[in-house]
Amino acid sequence: MDENRWFWSVIQNDFKTGNIDLEGCMRLLEKMQIPFDEAHVTHIFKKTVDKHSGHIISMEDFKAIYRAIVHRSEFQELFRAYSPDGKILPDSQLIKFLVKEQFYTDATETTAFELISKYEPIDEVRKKKQMSFEGFVRYMNSDECSIFKSQHKTIYQDMNHPLCDYFISSSHNTYLIADQLMGPSHLWGYTSALLKGCRCLEIDCWDGSNNEPVVYHGHTLTSKIPFRSVIHVIDKYAFMSSAYPLVLSLENHCSPKQQEVMADCLKSILGDKLLSSPIGGETEMTRLPSPEALKFKVLIKNKKVGTIEEGMLRTGDETGAEATETGAETVAETGADTEDISESELLSDEETDDTTPIYRSKSPSKRKGGRRTSSPPPSKKSKVKKPKIAIALSDLVVYTKSSKFVSFEHSLQNQKCYENNSIGEAKARKFVKHSAKEFISHTTRFITRIYPRGTRMTSSNYNPQEFWNVGCQMVALNFQTPGTQMELQDGKFLDNGGCGYVLKPEFLRDRNTTFTPKNVGAYSKPMSLSIRLISGHQLPPSSLSKTNKADPLVQIEIYGVPEDQAKKKSSVVKSNALCPKWNETFSFNIQVPELAMIRFCVEDEVSLVNNEFLGQYTLPVLSLNTGYRNIPLLTREGIKIESASLFAHIWYY
Repeated sequence: MDENRWFWSVIQNDFKTGNIDLEGCMRLLEKMQIPFDEAHVTHIFKKTVDKHSGHIISMEDFKAIYRAIVHRSEFQELFRAYSPDGKILPDSQLIKFLVKEQFYTDATETTAFELISKYEPIDEVRKKKQMSFEGFVRYMNSDECSIFKSQHKTIYQDMNHPLCDYFISSSHNTYLIADQLMGPSHLWGYTSALLKGCRCLEIDCWDGSNNEPVVYHGHTLTSKIPFRSVIHVIDKYAFMSSAYPLVLSLENHCSPKQQEVMADCLKSILGDKLLSSPIGGETEMTRLPSPEALKFKVLIKNKKVGTIEEGMLRTGDETGAEATETGAETVAETGADTEDISESELLSDEETDDTTPIYRSKSPSKRKGGRRTSSPPPSKKSKVKKPKIAIALSDLVVYTKSSKFVSFEHSLQNQKCYENNSIGEAKARKFVKHSAKEFISHTTRFITRIYPRGTRMTSSNYNPQEFWNVGCQMVALNFQTPGTQMELQDGKFLDNGGCGYVLKPEFLRDRNTTFTPKNVGAYSKPMSLSIRLISGHQLPPSSLSKTNKADPLVQIEIYGVPEDQAKKKSSVVKSNALCPKWNETFSFNIQVPELAMIRFCVEDEVSLVNNEFLGQYTLPVLSLNTGYRNIPLLTREGIKIESASLFAHIWYY
């Protein structure tokens, strides 16, 4: 049976009652499982019917439309290079293609037959263990030919290292779905972050009416949601995308009375999922447990009174006693986490442990010779009472105790393995610049959370790469804000089965490491990467186009240690979003592939100074597949554009 006969047999039923219109054409493509962009199909359809002025097409016309979308010339060239007659690929030739072009060095007859049975639509060809061009196209468009390594789509890393050995997918202001001054707080923020595999959520808690704590961005006009509802949503979605532990980072501004309500909510709603005592009953903790050991557990990150041992000895004494911790430590990651401060002082994010803006009502600081000097110290009268912590909540904190960061030296001498620090982005950036070695030494031992500065009123994000480069585990981003930063976050955590935990490279786990991002020294395993960008397929049309046109170009960017940062740009293909062809080769030398990310971004050249975003795909360099690969494209919000892709040949050594 040749392809023609097969094709007629598939579509003839739909033409029983005569010719079909545009809607029927799209229905038929859907039935044949051909992904398509409506703008492109509409355009090709109109061009076809214009030839014989009407609104309907014949079987012949439909075949032409089908071929315009499915039979891509770049696939035909490859197929013909291996097919003896240009019609059929015998299994022996398919094996040759897999070994030589796709770098499947161990491809056998079994491999070939599996692919044939999976992708060959024509029964007679399939029974002969052969592949037609129809089958070849389906294989080339499949996930098996995706640029992302299929083994990295599963959990393949060792999950038995201590928690601090992993990068952990973390979100900031998780309750916001817009900006942090006026935006709505919404439960969807938690649901969507959890469905994305996020493993550290932030909950900003304040006293609410009727003794019910609420979650919102303090001192702002964002709306409020009950703490109880947030925990219900977390209970429902906690382990839908990942079985590994979920950390709730409480930014706790509640009175002890409402903290008890919080503790009660956590216990009654989360039940067995809540980790409230060390696993295995050990109280002498010298190293953190692993993600594997904490599967399906929710951990509370908050300040804690005293030690774990004391908490465990306190059997059944939950009389709502309150206590304060010694020194400057108070409840949670609040503005009051520094020394006593007057309410009206504006704290920079350096000094607060999180991003609630606290507004200044005093006169602004004077500048002397271009330097800022701070306002006079607050008088005794204006001191804020330190919030106290309820024992009931304190006792729920086990491996993730929030601890004020003093200095790297202080941590090295005093900090316990289960104490974590939160450091604002500006301070963290200074450390990266001036004390990267100490910073890395710190992150080999302690979980470190980085959060965006409070002045980011639109909830914009910083570039997470610079903090991953020094081993920070919880680099918290505003998940509700699309952009390159979130694309890097999503791309990084595609790895290891999307479970939200990615094992750090050895040189960021070893306590005696001498690696720094600026001096990679002996840790460099340089990779020479070559990408031949061949074509695009069904790219989203420009928003300015009335039909299906765009002037697409592709930017290929590398993010990693400073030395690896690179950006290359293809030429512009004029007015073709359906099947632009570039055939351009780009080469990169990457010193530290373990930390490098690669981003493909497709843009429409609107003018010489202005481009419109059409789609992008970001992934870790070490997750790149070699050979002929299709690159899926995602929207700004990270949603896959079903029909659009790039086609490239990837090679590295």
